[in-house]
Parts: sequence; structure tokens; C-alpha cells
Amino acid sequence: MSTAATYPSLRDRVVFITGGATGIGADLVAGFARQGAKVAFIDVDAEGAAALLDGLGEVAHRPLFQRCDVTDIAALRAGIEAAAAHFGDIGVLINNVANDQRRALAEVEPAFFDAMVAVNLRPHLFAIQAVREGMRRLGGGAVVNVGSISWMTKNEGYPVYATLKSAAAGLTRSLARELGRDRIRINHLAPGWVMTEKQVRLWLDADGERAIVENQCLPDRLAPADITAMALFLAADDSRMVTAQDVVVDGGWS
Repeated sequence: MSTAATYPSLRDRVVFITGGATGIGADLVAGFARQGAKVAFIDVDAEGAAALLDGLGEVAHRPLFQRCDVTDIAALRAGIEAAAAHFGDIGVLINNVANDQRRALAEVEPAFFDAMVAVNLRPHLFAIQAVREGMRRLGGGAVVNVGSISWMTKNEGYPVYATLKSAAAGLTRSLARELGRDRIRINHLAPGWVMTEKQVRLWLDADGERAIVENQCLPDRLAPADITAMALFLAADDSRMVTAQDVVVDGGWS
């Protein structure tokens, strides 16, 4: 029997998630759907999305998947519009999409920098812009910008990604007062090193295991469900007076 919290305020609420096909995003989709929310999500990975939906089981509302490349802002806006037409005005936006491609400072070229901005930051702002009027009509809403502790821990090897993840915190704080006038809450959720399939496959080695032991205060490995648990709280009415905050879920690393 699950001991996870249930949030009645999320039942039937429309939730839009970017980058929802795999990893943390897939767990977010499943987590909100199991709360009874009406979930729409976008991703370029249609195969991953299909596998997620096939394994989801019975939920009150079948999530709506749309294949979308978030670097195409017109397509992103169209996806948000289609989700609202299908389910109604969006009450929760989870800006989760990311690309953690690693490239050292000497290897960074303008085209790479621009491509990383186009995935890791630009869609966040334009998605917020696109859902704002619907949240106003609802009388409020919640935005969660999923960041990373990568810039807090001063790790080397991915300066562009880390910089753009720090920008998620800046975007959050810079919009909190403006959105707050319409009772739209916005928070920055910064995960630590989450053991997704991709992270384990590409980066977790003996040195990584030692780093976790040395840097985390808690001994357990972070799982996508740990991030989802906090996102659910930040989206629910239980956190109605929480906004402009940096919420870190990293086992005590940063």
C-alpha cells in the first residue's frame, strides 16, 4: 500500500508538462495522472511516450501526448493551445524539458550555446507566457521550473548547461511578483543527481558512486519519484502561499 500523499486539489486540474516522455518527466506525468489530474505532455520522443502510456495503468484521465520540439516556439504554443482545447485552461505548468549535454569551456561554440538555450531556457519563458491568460481565468495557478543543483556545486565540464539551469532560478524570482498579482505561484525545483536510466547508463561509475557517498547527507540514491513528490506539493493548494522559492531535493548535497 502506498504511503505517498494524495492531493484532492489536483483532481481534475489541468497540468502541462514539457519533456515528459522519459526520466524525471515520465515520473511527473505518471505522478500527476495518478492524482486524478488531466495531464498533457510534450516531447520529441514519441516512442518513450508510448511506452509510458502503455505502462501507466488505470487513471481517471488518460494523459494527452503531443510530439513537439520545444525549440520551435510556434509548435510549443500550438501544443499548449491544443492541450487547453482538449482539457480546459491549464492550472499547472511544469517546465521540465532539458538537455544536459556536456561540453567543456574550450569546446563551446556559438551554435552549441544557442542550441542549449533553445532547449534549457527559452521554452520555459514562452510556456509561462502561453498559459498565463488561462491561469488568470481560473483565478490562479502554479508554475514549477525544474532546475538543477549543477551550478550550485561548482562542477566542471558543462558550463553552458549549469548556467542555463541557474537561469531557471532567476526566471522564477523575476516573474514571481508580476504573476503573483493574479495568484499564479512560481517556484524553482532543483534536483540533485537523480538516478534516471540515462544518468545510470551514461554517467554513474565508481567515481560517481563515491561522489554520492561523500557529498549527500542522506545515503539513499535520489529517484525520479523524489522530485515528483515535491512537484505535486508545489502544484497543489497545500502550498498556496509558497512562491518565488528555490526548493532543493538533493539528499543534502548542495
